[in-house]
Amino acid sequence: MFRPFELYVGLRYTRAKRRNHFISFISLTSMLGIALGVMALITVLSVMNGFEKEVRERILDMVSHLTVTDYRRGIADWPSVARATESHPKVIATAPYVEGEGMLIRGKGVNGARIRGVLPEQEPGVSAVAGKMEVGQLTDLKPGNFSVILGRDLARILGVDVGDKVTMVTPSLNVTPAGMAPRMKRFEVVGLFHIGMYEYDSALAVVHLEDAQRLFKLGSRVTGVRAKLSDLFLAPQIRHELQDGVLSEFYVRDWSSYHANWFRAVKIEKRMIFLLLLLIIAVAAFNIVSTLVMVVTDKESDIAILRTLGASPGRIMRIFMVQGTVIGVVGTVLGSVLGVSLALNLDIVVPWLEGLFGIQFLDPGVYYISELPSDLHWDDVWMITSVSFLLGIVATVYPAWRASRTQPAEALRYE
Repeated sequence: MFRPFELYVGLRYTRAKRRNHFISFISLTSMLGIALGVMALITVLSVMNGFEKEVRERILDMVSHLTVTDYRRGIADWPSVARATESHPKVIATAPYVEGEGMLIRGKGVNGARIRGVLPEQEPGVSAVAGKMEVGQLTDLKPGNFSVILGRDLARILGVDVGDKVTMVTPSLNVTPAGMAPRMKRFEVVGLFHIGMYEYDSALAVVHLEDAQRLFKLGSRVTGVRAKLSDLFLAPQIRHELQDGVLSEFYVRDWSSYHANWFRAVKIEKRMIFLLLLLIIAVAAFNIVSTLVMVVTDKESDIAILRTLGASPGRIMRIFMVQGTVIGVVGTVLGSVLGVSLALNLDIVVPWLEGLFGIQFLDPGVYYISELPSDLHWDDVWMITSVSFLLGIVATVYPAWRASRTQPAEALRYE
């Protein structure tokens, strides 16, 4: 035989028709349970990765990869700061910005807003707002015209459309003969954008950089410089390099610090869901224990004969470990194939299920993401299959050890 003795006998026991069909049923149940657990774990983690990717992309449509600021007095010579930032090989674009808080008033409609001043010719390099315009274009912002582009939901709240006027009120004060008065300026709505996140669509107003400087009395200063990187996942590392180098006198933030609580919550949820669904695999894997215990009881006479013919306890143990491992491997492989196939074709399967049962998993009237996103990570697949495989092996140890302790004289006494 070219196959090892233990492997040959273990596989023969796995294929053999048993007198006790209950053992076969438990073996099949264990195999299907492992497959179901692996499939569910791969699919659920892929969906969570998809949600995280979708929200991250929508956040990065408005939040730059890196932001260089000076909260004390702003940045006066922003072109030199932009050049210093672009000196890093991973930085591909920069743009200045002015940001402040204010209120927008239109008739009886009043809403707080984040007012952002940008340069229309440079802003597309660091954000996606130019590609998210529903009405108008970013280049419609002209210096001195005091024009504004609003989020779609903010315009709906105020009841305005393109061509209407809104009054912008800022916290800075004007000194008048009647005393101190808030600074107010009328702006014309020239465009509407839709990012897909209510936080921005309902509270962001974009104006020209020079108009924002006049509105907030900044002179030639800006709030900061925004930068886009060639690899957004290197942002924390690049932030440290710039902060410790050419931008040591400024405060540098990366995109991961914005909405940090949300990203941290998603990471914790993924870990907890992984542990919860892993219990399905664990329960199915440890069903292998009961299966092998019954097999060992059923095969006591065979074990005794093998021991009599010279098989060592270690060989007997490996025979039954092979049999249990086969169940775990088949279940893991089957679950991996089904899980990967489902994760890669979720955009086809979900609409089919919605049409079959007449339901909609994500109502577009409630959620901004109307389709279940899926982002398969192969490192997740390898981790899940590895853990499932290890659980299957661990589950075989005790029954196999018990088989190796079988005494031939005791087992053959009544044969």
